[in-house]
Amino acid sequence: MVPAFSRARSLPASPATAPGADSAKAVRHPGAAATRTRTALVTGASSGIGAAVARLLGGEGTWELVLSGRDPARLRAVAEDASATAFAADLTEPGADRRLADFTLTAVGGPVDLLVAGAGIGWAGEFREMPPHAIDEVFGTDVVSTLRLVRLLLPGMVAAGTGRVVLVGSLAGAVGVRDEAVYSAAKAALGTFADALRYELRGTGVGISHVVPGVVDTPFFERRGAPYRRSRPRPVPAERVAEAVRAAAVRGLDEVYVPGWLRLPCRIRGAAPGLYRWLAGRFG
Repeated sequence: MVPAFSRARSLPASPATAPGADSAKAVRHPGAAATRTRTALVTGASSGIGAAVARLLGGEGTWELVLSGRDPARLRAVAEDASATAFAADLTEPGADRRLADFTLTAVGGPVDLLVAGAGIGWAGEFREMPPHAIDEVFGTDVVSTLRLVRLLLPGMVAAGTGRVVLVGSLAGAVGVRDEAVYSAAKAALGTFADALRYELRGTGVGISHVVPGVVDTPFFERRGAPYRRSRPRPVPAERVAEAVRAAAVRGLDEVYVPGWLRLPCRIRGAAPGLYRWLAGRFG
C-alpha cells in the first residue's frame, strides 16, 4: 500500500492510518462555521476530473474531504489546495478498498455524506491486440474497485438515512466507442449499476448519481496510450465536469451529461439503433 498523507486534521491512532502519515490542523474558510460541514470522499483525485472535484468542493469551505489517488506527490498537491486529507493507494490491490474505507470513516468521524467515484483508466486500440492484463486493469479500476468501495460505505449512509454516491461514467459507456471496447464495456457496467442501485435504494434517503462526460481535457488520453485526434466533439475542461458532479450531489440529480447535448446521440441510439449504428459506422 502507498503511504497515506493526512492534511486536514490530526487523526487518532488507528489501524486505518497508514504508517508514516503526516497530519495538520484543519484549514477553515471564513464563514464556514455558520454552515454544517459535510463530509466527502473523492477517488481518482490525483489529477483530472477527481482533482477538479476536490478543488471545487475544497474551495467552498463547507466540506471535510478525504482524497484518494495512485500518485502520492500529485495527490499531496491537490490535498494542499483543497485543505483535505489524502490517502494514496491503488484501489485494485487486495484490501486497499477496506483500508481506504476505514481511514475515511475514522477521518470524518462517521458515515460520509458524499462519495465521488472518479477513479478510472482507459486503453485504446483494437481489442484483438489488447493484452489480457490490460483488460483486468481497466475493469479492476473502473468497475470492481468502485463497486467494492460503494459496498463498504453504503451501509453507513443507509443507517444515517442520508448520503449520495456520484459515479463518474463516460459517453463511451452509453453508446460504445471504436477502439475502446473494454473501456466502453466497463463504463456501461457502471451506468447500469447506477440504475439498478438507485431502484434498490428508493426510500432510504440515499441517492445515486451518474455523471456522463464526453471528451474531457485531462491526462487520460496520454495514459490510455493514444492521444485524442478528432476535431469533434471538442474536449471540455475538467472543471466543467466537476461543476456537474457538484450539481448532481447538491441537487440530487440522477443523471447529468457533460455537455448536455450528448443526450441526443444516446436518445437516437435508443429510439433508432439501426440508424445510429449506421451513422457511427460511417462517421466514427
